[in-house]
Amino acid sequence: MPKKCQKLSKHHFLAWSQQQPEQRRRQRLGTPLAMVIDLKAGAKSKKTYRTANGDESGDKLDQLLLSSAICNNEDLGPFIRKAFASGKPETLHHHLRHFARSKESEIEEVCKAHYQDFILAVDDLRSLLSDVDSLKSSLSDSNSRLQSVARPLLSSLDAFVETRNVSKNVNLAIDSVRTCVKLMEVCTRANRHLADDNFYMALKCVDAIEREYLDKTASSTLKRMLEKKIPEIRSYIERKVKKEFGDWLVEIRVVSRNLGQLAIGQASSARQREEDLRIKQRHAEEQSRLSVRDCIYALEEEDEDGIVAGGIGEDGGGAAGFDLTPLYRAYHIHQTLGLEDRFKQYYFENRKLQLTSDFQVSSMTPFLESHQTFFAQIAGFFVVEDRVLRTGGGLISKMEVENLWEIAVSKMCSVLEDQFSRMQTANHLLLIKDYVSLLGVTLRRYGYPIDALLDVLSKHRDKYHELLLSDCRKQIAEAVAADKFEQMLMKKEYEYSMNVLSFQIQTSDIIPAFPYLAPFSSTVPDCCRIMRSFIEDSVSFMSYGGQLEFYEVVKKYLDRLLSEVLDEALVKLIHTSINGVSPAMQMAANMAVLERACDFFFRHAAQLSGVPLRMVERSRRQFPLRKARDAAEEMLSGLLKAKVDGFMSLIENVNWMCDEAPQSGNEYVNEVIIYLETLVSTAQQILPSQVLKRVLQEVFAHISEKIIGTLVSDSVKRFNVNAITGIETDIRLLESFADNQASLFSDGDVDVLKSPLTSSKQMINLLLSNHPENFLNPVIRERSYNTLDHKKVMIVSEKLRDPSDRLFGTFGSRGARQNPKRKSLDTLIKRLKDVS
Repeated sequence: MPKKCQKLSKHHFLAWSQQQPEQRRRQRLGTPLAMVIDLKAGAKSKKTYRTANGDESGDKLDQLLLSSAICNNEDLGPFIRKAFASGKPETLHHHLRHFARSKESEIEEVCKAHYQDFILAVDDLRSLLSDVDSLKSSLSDSNSRLQSVARPLLSSLDAFVETRNVSKNVNLAIDSVRTCVKLMEVCTRANRHLADDNFYMALKCVDAIEREYLDKTASSTLKRMLEKKIPEIRSYIERKVKKEFGDWLVEIRVVSRNLGQLAIGQASSARQREEDLRIKQRHAEEQSRLSVRDCIYALEEEDEDGIVAGGIGEDGGGAAGFDLTPLYRAYHIHQTLGLEDRFKQYYFENRKLQLTSDFQVSSMTPFLESHQTFFAQIAGFFVVEDRVLRTGGGLISKMEVENLWEIAVSKMCSVLEDQFSRMQTANHLLLIKDYVSLLGVTLRRYGYPIDALLDVLSKHRDKYHELLLSDCRKQIAEAVAADKFEQMLMKKEYEYSMNVLSFQIQTSDIIPAFPYLAPFSSTVPDCCRIMRSFIEDSVSFMSYGGQLEFYEVVKKYLDRLLSEVLDEALVKLIHTSINGVSPAMQMAANMAVLERACDFFFRHAAQLSGVPLRMVERSRRQFPLRKARDAAEEMLSGLLKAKVDGFMSLIENVNWMCDEAPQSGNEYVNEVIIYLETLVSTAQQILPSQVLKRVLQEVFAHISEKIIGTLVSDSVKRFNVNAITGIETDIRLLESFADNQASLFSDGDVDVLKSPLTSSKQMINLLLSNHPENFLNPVIRERSYNTLDHKKVMIVSEKLRDPSDRLFGTFGSRGARQNPKRKSLDTLIKRLKDVS
């Protein structure tokens, strides 16, 4: 082997020594041999030289890159793909051979350097060969002795291992049996719980089986059976629980309706208690206003037990409660099954469907009859949802309840808008509004916002009042048409209380003796009842509607009712149905009573609206029925003037050129006074003094105008001082009549009553004056004759004659000195003619 190595080394060394100089020359020159030959032979073409040079440089570069990749242990794949892609695999093969030859020289040098070491290593191996043979024989002897000694022990060990395996198998069998026994016990309990519908415990048993026994069960048959039955049991429980939940959904709909009616009923009872308390407060305020000191105060205790007993209990039982056990049981079971989110969604969707179905309004039943059931169902629904939200442990979220409430409010508003637009009866609209307001009060206690519902009610405020005005217009027309213009007779005290005291139209706090003949007719209490009903209905609609201060609204519509409806109806009645003094007097008396009643109407509206009476009295307005009042007084005055005209026609019988003035007045004035005395004796029983004063003023003014008109008229050609003195006596008799009525009027009213006679009295005083021309003095005229007309004074003055101015009386007095009064009168007449 060393000789072979030596020969091989020499061969490779000689080859390397022969090839190395040439390679070194090529590397030093850097150009291929073909290029040198071409250079010696001469360049045939410059283009051919450049092409050969480029190819050789490319090959040299590829060879260097390939050598570098092999030395660095890189992948030769790219070089091989490039060679085959270019169709020159021989070039690659040539490069590889060249690289191999270059590495053979290196190997040869390594072998030459380590030749002696190889020889020494081979000698060492030969010396170790004998030692290895001796060691091998020694190991063989030791193995034979070990086998002979260990054979009995191995047989004992095999017996031990076999016994131990049997023991393990027995223990495993015992453990498996125990596990199966426990498993059977748990299965038995699960079956018993399923039979008793105790689904939660059954699920706990199934979970225990799956968690603790399923993987430990040695029986594959039992394991397969359990793997099959466990999902079936869970599915069975889920179906049973869903069925119970479905039954609860059906039951809770009926319960919700009753629950809503109960809750709204409680709100109604609470409102009634508040109203009773307000009535007591108003009564106490009225007593205080009337300075009633003999008041008895007592502490009244309400039966709180009854109130609480009727409430909606939190325990979920009783007549007022509702049972959520099936719901919470289903929720708990689904939580145990890991289906909590799915059940939440299932519950929300079903309840939303129920709410949507509750919105259906039957077209077969009038909404007035079904509105309580409709709103009670919705109220009960959200009472239940509030309880579920508070006690359901996250079954439904607050946001979901708010979404349901928004849907409900939107639908209720839509239904109300539609139904209100169809209603043409104020009472129907009021009934629905009251129930809706009770619904709002009920649900506000549970935290639900009700502003949208209140906005709908406020939106239809004007329509309700227009309908109410229309209803009252019909009632008032019927009440007014039924008036017989007779004083109302009351036989019992309750009639007096119902027709007088209830409207505060009494003139005295003393209860009269019965039978009592009231100064008004039956129309007055009938109209008062209509007014009071209007006020109460208006306040009822405005109350609990979200608007705290609504007195101004009630007052506005009350003004319209009084001024547009009642006033116009009374004016129409006066102009169409009154044809005598007695009905006219009764109508004027009615108007005086209605004037007191109007004060009551506004006080009553203020009390019901919670406004202090002092504010109402401070802002007292004009009498809203003044057109009817003026028409009644005008009608009465007109009829009285017509009656007086009949007596005043007797003024034609006056002797205007009498020799003596009548001492007891003329006939006409006596007849007028007799009639007026009769009239006053009757009128003072029913007419207030102020009304009677105004009527008599109109009559006196008419008498005064008739006297002056008679003096101015062409029927009286002339008159003397005696006749004028008689007229003066007539005026004094009329003033005496007015003075005799002082007991009926307050201080100063008598002078006011006599004031209409001033014009006729000033005319008579002017004619009887010794210096009539003083009328021309502005100061005297303003003080003593301020009511006289210049033209009338001139006409009347021309008719005045002296007593001596008789037929043919001027012949005997011709040449006599002219009377100074006559001269003054002629001067007055002349000046007045000049002015005119």
